[in-house]
Amino acid sequence: MTNIQNDRLLKVLKGETVDRAPVWLMRQAGRYLPEYLATREKAGSFMGLCQTPELACEVTLQPIERFGFDAAILFSDILTIPDAMGLGLYFTEGEGPQFQRPIRTLDAIQQLPIPDPEQDLRYVMDAVRLIKKSLGNKIPLIGFAGSPWTLASYMIEGKSSRDFINSKALLYAQPEAVQLLLDKLSEAVSLYLRAQITAGADVVMIFDSWGGVLPEDAFLRFGLPSIQKVVDDVKKHAPHIPIISFTKGGGLWLNKIKELAIDGIGIDWTISLAQAREAVGNTKCLQGNLDPTILFTNPRVVQEEVKKILQQNTLQTSHIFNLGHGILPRTPIENVEALVAAIRGE
Repeated sequence: MTNIQNDRLLKVLKGETVDRAPVWLMRQAGRYLPEYLATREKAGSFMGLCQTPELACEVTLQPIERFGFDAAILFSDILTIPDAMGLGLYFTEGEGPQFQRPIRTLDAIQQLPIPDPEQDLRYVMDAVRLIKKSLGNKIPLIGFAGSPWTLASYMIEGKSSRDFINSKALLYAQPEAVQLLLDKLSEAVSLYLRAQITAGADVVMIFDSWGGVLPEDAFLRFGLPSIQKVVDDVKKHAPHIPIISFTKGGGLWLNKIKELAIDGIGIDWTISLAQAREAVGNTKCLQGNLDPTILFTNPRVVQEEVKKILQQNTLQTSHIFNLGHGILPRTPIENVEALVAAIRGE
């Protein structure tokens, strides 16, 4: 039993009945909120914001105070682990995250350290502790990490990519090097998530943002097994903590993803909730999957599209409402309000 007042999210992840679908949004704390932009300016930089626990806590709570979501998610970045490995993470306006020292050789991979979460990533753990304390017992806190393949692709490319030439070429030419990198990252991600749980996270989520760029054989050989290593290790040490895994573009592999020892499966907008339920069955909770661009229309359209998704779910216990990917900058706030109102039946 949980002592959290609003425990809808925890209940649906355990397969229990709730009065309505819980709702939270990926990147719900972010650039579409004026209060976030003010705090970001105060921090001086994105990494300054992430690395200052008090400010990370402040922006984590902002969308909760404004919209009353059913869960808070730690404000951080999936690339904190590679940064702690010594790759030199920095952000350039309009270009996103980049690394000063990309990893593209077996020798460089062999030299990568495994970060100690309470030392090398202490600022994240301090943020989790502070957020959890600030939330009290109102709603659950979601911790997160990037999947090993997603982190590896960023580390090899040195930045985000449209074609992933360097990471795919290394995978095909030197699979043993990529496997070693994934093994190291699986260990690092496991330790990181376990530390977040110890610090107070009630749920953890794995963001496999770039799993969908892999061909099926590579996903099943490299991508999915590396996630499985993380899931199995976290479940071994914290069996009571629910895990959600989200592979963007992974709709074709739901019949394989469902075999992981996870409690929730995130889906994007390329597959319907009904199709996902058919592929997964009734043993897992589904999370998703409104196209974030719908939030650029108007409140009426937003509410209609939300209701379409809700109507696809005949099992009230099996769905967390979310977007099919992160909320976009400049999203009109009134449309987010309309989304939440539609979930609540207002």
